[in-house]
Amino acid sequence: MTELVDGLPSPNGLTGPNEYIAALRQLRAWSDLSYRQLARRAEALGEMLPASTTASMLARSSLPRSDVVATFVRACGLDEAAVATWVTARNLLAAASTQPAAAAPVPYDASQPASHGGPVPAMLPADIADFTGREDQVAALHRFLSGATNTDRHHHAPAIATISGMGGIGKTALAVHVAHRLAGTYPDGQLYVNLRGADASPLQSGDVLARFLRALGVPNQVIPADETERAELYRTRLADRCVLLLLDNAATEEQVRPLLPGTARCAVILTSRARLTGIEGARRVDLDVFPPTTAIRLLARITTDERVTTQHAGAAQIVRLCGGLPLAVRVAGARLAARPAWHLGHLATMLGDERRRLDQLTAGDLAVRASLALSYQGLDPTARRLFRLLGLFDLPDFPAWFAAAMLESTLDTGIEYAETLVDAQLLTAADTDVAGQQRYRLHDLVRIFARERAEVEETDESLASALTRGFGGWLALTERMARHIPGPCYAAISGPGPRPPTGWVERHAPSVDPGLWFDAERSALLSLIRQACLLGRDDVAFDLAGCLEKYFDVRGMYSDWVDTNTEVMSACRVAGNLLGEAVMLRGLIDVTTWISDGGDGDAMSRLHDNAFRLLEMFTLLRHEHGICDAAVMCSWALTAAGDHPAAITYATGALQLADQSEHQGGRIRARLALSIALYEQGRFDDAAAGLVHALDEARALDNPRWVATVLQFAGITHRQLDNLEHSQRMLRESLTISRRYGDTYTEVLTLLALARLDLQRGDPAARATAEMSVALSREYRMGHHLAEALAVLGEIELADGFPARAIGHLEESVAIWRTRGWHSMQATALTNLGKAYAQTEPLAARGAFEEAGAILTRLGDTARLAELLPYISTHGTECRQEPMSPRVG
Repeated sequence: MTELVDGLPSPNGLTGPNEYIAALRQLRAWSDLSYRQLARRAEALGEMLPASTTASMLARSSLPRSDVVATFVRACGLDEAAVATWVTARNLLAAASTQPAAAAPVPYDASQPASHGGPVPAMLPADIADFTGREDQVAALHRFLSGATNTDRHHHAPAIATISGMGGIGKTALAVHVAHRLAGTYPDGQLYVNLRGADASPLQSGDVLARFLRALGVPNQVIPADETERAELYRTRLADRCVLLLLDNAATEEQVRPLLPGTARCAVILTSRARLTGIEGARRVDLDVFPPTTAIRLLARITTDERVTTQHAGAAQIVRLCGGLPLAVRVAGARLAARPAWHLGHLATMLGDERRRLDQLTAGDLAVRASLALSYQGLDPTARRLFRLLGLFDLPDFPAWFAAAMLESTLDTGIEYAETLVDAQLLTAADTDVAGQQRYRLHDLVRIFARERAEVEETDESLASALTRGFGGWLALTERMARHIPGPCYAAISGPGPRPPTGWVERHAPSVDPGLWFDAERSALLSLIRQACLLGRDDVAFDLAGCLEKYFDVRGMYSDWVDTNTEVMSACRVAGNLLGEAVMLRGLIDVTTWISDGGDGDAMSRLHDNAFRLLEMFTLLRHEHGICDAAVMCSWALTAAGDHPAAITYATGALQLADQSEHQGGRIRARLALSIALYEQGRFDDAAAGLVHALDEARALDNPRWVATVLQFAGITHRQLDNLEHSQRMLRESLTISRRYGDTYTEVLTLLALARLDLQRGDPAARATAEMSVALSREYRMGHHLAEALAVLGEIELADGFPARAIGHLEESVAIWRTRGWHSMQATALTNLGKAYAQTEPLAARGAFEEAGAILTRLGDTARLAELLPYISTHGTECRQEPMSPRVG
């Protein structure tokens, strides 16, 4: 009998194991703690006491281990003296016990439930002490499998949860962790088996049934030979039991079905690299890689020292190179734990060598490569080949058609094999992109493994052919889409890079919006361009980069444009590819002149130098369309410098060359450049006449960006001719087009023209429009527009009688114009600044007027100089002429 002292059970006077176990049960009842609460108490004391261990110990008739007893007694809240008493009593009973004499076998009753004394299996592997993350999944699985969410469970069917994901993602760790938390909910035991689904020879269901039946107390001689009969006996044995099953690493639904219980009192956790979608009613959990913060926490728990905290940058680099894959992070942590003298940066450097990264991610029996190899070996030959070839490309993700290009197959076949890789957890099906395309992605470590297999199993010819097909497929589709993007209408200049015949391009392209397609493929295209540069495929690199220029422009992605063209231009220069270098320089001139400041001296001087350098390059190549485009840029630079006759000469020459070479976009650009030069000379009628032809040709070209551009300059010119209604109609149409395509650059210039129009009419709306122009110019780093917008806002403040506020805007405008180098605009801003100063600081006013006069003298603009001279001495009557700001792509 159990001795009770003040209600507290005592082990003193017990005569056998059964009484000792009964006393332990009474002790747990006295503590009023659940199995899970005892487990948490033990963990707080720095010890491990899984709920399943406690449940198993209190359900059997044999003595538990002494260390388990000690932990259990401490968790119940007793002191060390009581712990020693319980352990001593246990050891005395163990020493006194003897083997019983052999008895006659007891007939076996297959229907005998656990409550009648059957064994309580406790087959779970040990929980992972440093289990980290997955809080949401743990909570959801616990609620579902414990019956807390009754709406998720059918009252006649067992609860089944499947956990799927790629090799090394942590499926088993999560399943075991959840199973231990649930052990107390299933007091009749926990069954576990590794089904070896990723191995060449997975376990047979019949063998697993025999194993489980033995664990449930069925003698070997009673287990049927027939698998169907085994399954029937298995379900019968579980009928009145409350058992949790963990079926780890399953291969197929066929392997799993015979192992599923037939009672709602049982529950099942399945893990598999496949999704096992054929298991009816299962709650599915798909695991992804760890976010950086969780991966770093895991690394810290494994290393158990302060290095991860004190060397955070190194830790972040390690988990990044591990791609957040829990197995890879665990291996890295194990290596660090075994080498406490290592600096984390040392391991990060070792992992940084992509060709040896998988070699470094090996520690003991943990190896990322071996885990991935298991999935790879289970594929059929075509799926293996697709996997290898996909690994050749540095793509963050890709659409379904790319698989077809790799296999040289139909689109349906490519999708079929891509989905096969998804089922094998070697490829991840990403969300549908903004263009409506299904996308896929390879984990970084998986890509490295795929590339290793390609280098071993593919010939050099096969590898070269796959790269050509892949780059060519992207190029063919990108060129097709770029034709329908409104943007710069300079010539589309291509290199000799191969475009393999791809009939699916013609079928795929019409169904996708080109702008959305570029939105979806931007990251992929930038990665391909970078890879092409590294592989010496400069023809592909400049072709793809050239196709992106209109998209970058209309979307305002100026940093991407600069970075991409700079990198590709460097690669072309190294390769001696003058055509590619010239095409990239042409785009760089456009974006760096009108958007960013990017060099010494003023922007217009850089435009002059680069435009004439570009003209020389295309002349050497005898490329007529390129010469035409470069000549237009030369004309703008000369206009900015005030050399209007030379600007007209270059624009006229470009127009003649465009006519000869049938460069339709070149004709529009040349007409606009010519009109700008004429406008700057004050020849507004001539400028307007040229813009009529340019507008007709822009509409015929079906390039909305250029229709909007010509309309805005025509609107500006007609305002100077006092055709105010006509000017407003043109500017409003331009604004509508710009906003339809999200073309902020063209929108801002049109807003500036509308603000000037409203100012001329005395409309108070001018202020709001000018302020909007300033805000957008600042946001998108449009230096040219910002200088002009500030000048307009300054004029408005001056007209409204606020000279002090005007000074602030005009001073900033003048400062920017000094970096821009458009001299007539700088002179206009200085003149208006002088007018504002005249009402507050006469000496400053004289200085502004004199500086404006010096610029006009240098430009030879005698008419405006004559109007300015009275201001220098007397600050007399107002005169103002607005220069036209060109920005054409």
